[in-house]
Amino acid sequence: MTLDDLDPATWRPRDVATLLFVIRGGSVLLIRKKRGLGAGKVNGPGGRLEAGETPAACAVREVVEELGVTPTGLTEAGELRFQFVDGYSLHCYVFRADDCVGDARETDEAAPLWTRLDAIPYAEMWADDALWLPHLIAGRAFAGRFVFDGDRMLAHELTVRDGR
Repeated sequence: MTLDDLDPATWRPRDVATLLFVIRGGSVLLIRKKRGLGAGKVNGPGGRLEAGETPAACAVREVVEELGVTPTGLTEAGELRFQFVDGYSLHCYVFRADDCVGDARETDEAAPLWTRLDAIPYAEMWADDALWLPHLIAGRAFAGRFVFDGDRMLAHELTVRDGR
């Protein structure tokens, strides 16, 4: 399995999903995921698109469902394509929000973690996060392709550009 297997002209993901990172006051709203792909890891809230749903609508819905807050000032930050050697594949739209309404609360899906931007626990996250999350925080757009064997990243390609 190589990055060539993620050729945008021919690659079709099994699932399409979103991630959303609320950044305010020098902190980012992360979660400790309780179930599903990446259970136990720290990540941003997100999940799979429902039929007829736009990526932006999905991102907001997932944050409301997982943490009970409504993100505001939403902007698209990037796109990620993941291929796992077991055959699973995922296309993920990544968003940033400038704030949220409400107080984040724990649900059966996730525990909220407001984290200082200089203390993001990359060692507890997917290996690719350390490559692109700093660009999201800095306001740079990105696109990435990643090959994983379980939790282990085998190959990656990341393209970054200034501005949105």
